[in-house]
Amino acid sequence: MNNNSDNLITVTGMVIKQEPSDEYDKRIVLLTKEKGKITAFVKGARRQNSAYGAATNPFAFGKFTLYVGRNSYSLREAVIDNYFEGMRDNIQMAFYGMYFLEIADYYTRENNDDADMLRLLFQGVRTLENPMLSFEFVRAVFEIKSIQINGELPPVADHYANGVKKAVCFITESPVNKVFSFKLSEDSEKELIAYAKDIASKTYDKKFTSLDLLD
Repeated sequence: MNNNSDNLITVTGMVIKQEPSDEYDKRIVLLTKEKGKITAFVKGARRQNSAYGAATNPFAFGKFTLYVGRNSYSLREAVIDNYFEGMRDNIQMAFYGMYFLEIADYYTRENNDDADMLRLLFQGVRTLENPMLSFEFVRAVFEIKSIQINGELPPVADHYANGVKKAVCFITESPVNKVFSFKLSEDSEKELIAYAKDIASKTYDKKFTSLDLLD
């Protein structure tokens, strides 16, 4: 294989999926700022003490240098800024994080401008590690914002309280890096969670494996 530098690109992104490829290799799916969702093959990543082991696990976020082949990408280097190690220490947190990864995989495509979904994914996973916010609240905000980013968010029905309407307005009008930065009363939070579950069930036309572990 030709390793000419002209065939190398560096992208910023997060590993959203991994699976075995041959005996010692991996196939990973990256959500990237520059190229949307792309698949890359990683030689030797399943070998013990592989330099690529941790960098190819789900949630790994950083810069990935890829060789651009005729029909596929191959990983050449990874500089990881955040492994989100809290996902390994808290199984419930990991299930919520896996759900976010599945939503990102569901909505994104190769060569799409999915920078906002990447930002939301990064902020959502990071916010799960904030002990001041409930996992259910973070999930609700993530669901609402992901649906809005992809142009599918319906108006809030009249029967929802003003607290929920104001919260949805804040979520939709805020940039992704600020979208989790508000708090609600206990009753309003419960109603927002119920609203998010309702619209998510009506919007996503896919069964998410991680939901079986959460609900």
